[in-house]
Amino acid sequence: MMGRQEAPAQLFYDFDLERHVPAHHMLREIDLFLNGDSLREALRPFYSHLGRPSIDPELIIRMLVIGYVMGIRSERRLCDEVHLNLAYRWFCRLGLEGNVPDHSTFSRYRHGKFRESGLLRQVFETTVERCLKENLVSGEGFAVDASLISADANKIRSIAAEDWSPEAARDAGNRAAREYLETLDDAAFGAASPVQPKFVAKSDPAAQWTRAEESRPYFAYATNYLIDTKSSVIMDVEATRAIRQAEVGAARTMLDRTEKRFGIKPDWLAADTAYGNAENLGWLVEKRSIIPFIPVIDKSERTDGTFSRSDFQWDETNDQYICPEGHALKQFRRNYSDPNRGRDTGGRKKYRCLKAICQACPSKEICCPKADARYVTREPHEEAREFARECRKTKAYKVSRDKRKKVEMLFAHLKRILGLTRLRLRGPNGAKDEFLLAAIAQNLRKLAKLRSRSVLQEAAA
Repeated sequence: MMGRQEAPAQLFYDFDLERHVPAHHMLREIDLFLNGDSLREALRPFYSHLGRPSIDPELIIRMLVIGYVMGIRSERRLCDEVHLNLAYRWFCRLGLEGNVPDHSTFSRYRHGKFRESGLLRQVFETTVERCLKENLVSGEGFAVDASLISADANKIRSIAAEDWSPEAARDAGNRAAREYLETLDDAAFGAASPVQPKFVAKSDPAAQWTRAEESRPYFAYATNYLIDTKSSVIMDVEATRAIRQAEVGAARTMLDRTEKRFGIKPDWLAADTAYGNAENLGWLVEKRSIIPFIPVIDKSERTDGTFSRSDFQWDETNDQYICPEGHALKQFRRNYSDPNRGRDTGGRKKYRCLKAICQACPSKEICCPKADARYVTREPHEEAREFARECRKTKAYKVSRDKRKKVEMLFAHLKRILGLTRLRLRGPNGAKDEFLLAAIAQNLRKLAKLRSRSVLQEAAA
């Protein structure tokens, strides 16, 4: 006969929330690596010893972790999901009858105590420390890259860059405009480049008007990842404007911060051509002694059949180039009475051959057919550029190319699985908060995937 479901008429229920969360649920495995005691200690100086007890900050962090781990982009929807989902309630320590905070609580904490204390940065660094403890980080090789995330700004509500000024930002009066004014001297934002974009969004002036990969132009921020290539652990994350200069500067900031915070400096760094300018290569090789597995930005090669700079041999001892015919190209050919005229200023140097030699040279037509004499320029940090070119010929470079793809996979996971294709928060601080939370979620998922069983076995032992 047909069965029929009816609600049992019981007055009291014996319900164990622990038993209803599957043993291999993602949040149960993440819970092994998320400790809230350090959060309270970090926030203790920002609370008064008087008044009503506040909402537990650990609850807010745990709810935010759920949102980013599970790809729940709306905080209103997050509150509804935590209210209804038993696993979410268990993870947040709410039990069956605990009250879920209102969605406006997130904004108050984000713009208040979390930002004042730098709590999100501390939570991120705590996850990295746990990855170090679980032996997921080798420290041998790092990879760095950036990806663009669409900002919460609309072209329709933007204005032309020539009509924008700090006074206009002050008149706008919103939080994102105030944060824009605070970052005008920041190398990751206002001071990254003197070139202004075509349009500025009044709702989020720090967002960069950009056109990447031949797509339609849009306002965006760049999230920068520095990862360890052993297990793709995110060692640091930084938010910048969506321009190359800011991204290259962010790579240096993240390397310095990782060494200062965790005492780790990689032996080599893998990156794409955007990081291959002379200044950056000089910083890596000469100041940090890091092997750059990075393609060099080089525009010296000629395609018209004439000699390129690579055809000239560098003579470091005599500070000169030797042409294919054996003639010397020198920067200075006499001693100046004024020592300042022959001083090395650190800029681009020009090495010239004598006009008489070039005019009589049999190779003039394939060397300098349209000039009286040939000259060759030498860029700043050329020694570091030559070292990077030699590194590119090694087998280790090919291995690093394969490992560098791991950072691209993290960006794909960020956008497709976590759903971070468009920012919800505005301003530089909003972008930093979102990128930090996303990196926390990715590191926690990595720990849950690779180390949850070993932790459970140790606990059982």
